Amino acid sequence: MNKHPMNRRIRLAGLALAAGTALAAGSAQAQEKGSVHLAYVEWSSEVASTNVVRAVLEQAGYEVEMTSLSAAAMWQAVATGDADAIVAAWLPTTHADYLERVGDEVVDLGPNLDGTKLGLVVPAYSEVDSIAELNDHADSFNGEIIGIDPGAGLMGLTEEVVDTYDLDLALRSGSGATMTAALQSAIQNEEDVVVTGWTPHWKFARWDLKYLEDPENVYGGAEQIHTIARQGLEEEMPEAYAILDAFEWTPEQMGEVMLMNQEEGADPYENAKQWVEENQDLVQEWLPES
Repeated sequence: MNKHPMNRRIRLAGLALAAGTALAAGSAQAQEKGSVHLAYVEWSSEVASTNVVRAVLEQAGYEVEMTSLSAAAMWQAVATGDADAIVAAWLPTTHADYLERVGDEVVDLGPNLDGTKLGLVVPAYSEVDSIAELNDHADSFNGEIIGIDPGAGLMGLTEEVVDTYDLDLALRSGSGATMTAALQSAIQNEEDVVVTGWTPHWKFARWDLKYLEDPENVYGGAEQIHTIARQGLEEEMPEAYAILDAFEWTPEQMGEVMLMNQEEGADPYENAKQWVEENQDLVQEWLPES
């Protein structure tokens, strides 16, 4: 699949505008190896990983452009060749619908991170330990579950949770930022709050939290975050493809970058470059041997 870079750039920009956010960045230092287009979803984990991959690709001499999209648009962009790759595919559960739709049109390079988890999260001081107990305490949670963006796979699963457990709590959509703001406010006031949660996320390093047990196993077990590439990338940019294929790190390493990004005035790209500089032993494992 040979796409014209300019046409691809225009289409990708249109997708980003439709999603409401866009970040396009190029490196003046890049050699003439070409440009790699990375799409991502605006989750703290994916902001961290995508910027790190950008910094590594730039170290290898590529120009890199990043575009923030909704999860559905992100997958579609790779399927159509408008983006070269994503490192933000949560499988096998969260993004299962997207993979089912476009799986034949993309290349799954496998997991870049193991040990993810999805579920409902409450402060550790909460008396509630299981989703099945929420109805008995619905009033203390203001009758609501604080969610994230409505298009997220996690929200679809949480809607299933509400139905499966016949919960008297309404799922409220918002964003990752509004979810953590509600969590922070409740903890400061020592109030009950239940939010949609996932690991890795910086909130677990900042506050004492716990996942509610899910006896019906609606959220499923541990997941992985996969790297997905467009068809034809391996043939057209074999070195960039090899770097994307080799990229793999731990939730603890990702957590380091996410915490850096929570500092006031933090620049995720500058933090990623700093982390890459300080972790060259690992980075060299991702780079092809010269």
